Amino acid sequence: MRVSKVSIDEVTETLLYRYQKEFSENRPFIVGIDGLGGAGKTTVAKELRHALELFDHEAFTLHLDDIIVEKDKRYGTGNEEWFEYYFLQWDIGLIETELFRKLHASGSITLPFYHSPTDKIITKPIHLALSSIILIEGVFLQRKEWRQYVDFMIYIDCSHELRAERVMDRDLYLGDEQERLDKYKRRYWLAEDYYVDHVDPIGSADYIYRGN
Repeated sequence: MRVSKVSIDEVTETLLYRYQKEFSENRPFIVGIDGLGGAGKTTVAKELRHALELFDHEAFTLHLDDIIVEKDKRYGTGNEEWFEYYFLQWDIGLIETELFRKLHASGSITLPFYHSPTDKIITKPIHLALSSIILIEGVFLQRKEWRQYVDFMIYIDCSHELRAERVMDRDLYLGDEQERLDKYKRRYWLAEDYYVDHVDPIGSADYIYRGN
């Protein structure tokens, strides 16, 4: 496991070494960018894609938050809110079969993208070159159903204090400051605690990127 406290350049170098020296399969190379809420996953994915393109590699980014399920499947289900977030926010089995297994079989996938304004699912095909690098970023990416399919897993380790500050400033749609804090305490942070306790994402990652 490699731990970085520097720029995106070091993780790019390590990733490309793994891809060029150790990867021999005829399919896209799958990179996971894992981390808890507010760790900086989207930013790292953007910077990493840019760095890979500078090395003339075709890179594609997929955000797990774009393929969540409809609201009635993840809210008001009778389960505790943290359970809804961790176990019901995504169709775990569908993502395994339609994303990860199909990426291992070819470069063509069809995914259910969530359209927030209408609360509907829109199915879209994606065609990737077999030589491409796909960056998949999202929370809980190392859950047991998915981890085996990822070729190089990055975990962004960031302090709870900084992550909390970021999400409180970011998620204004949740209401005022107290409403945002209550929502995070009930739903998001308890699910993250469960993930850390049961999956050990730091111990399971190939590369730890310090997000502070």
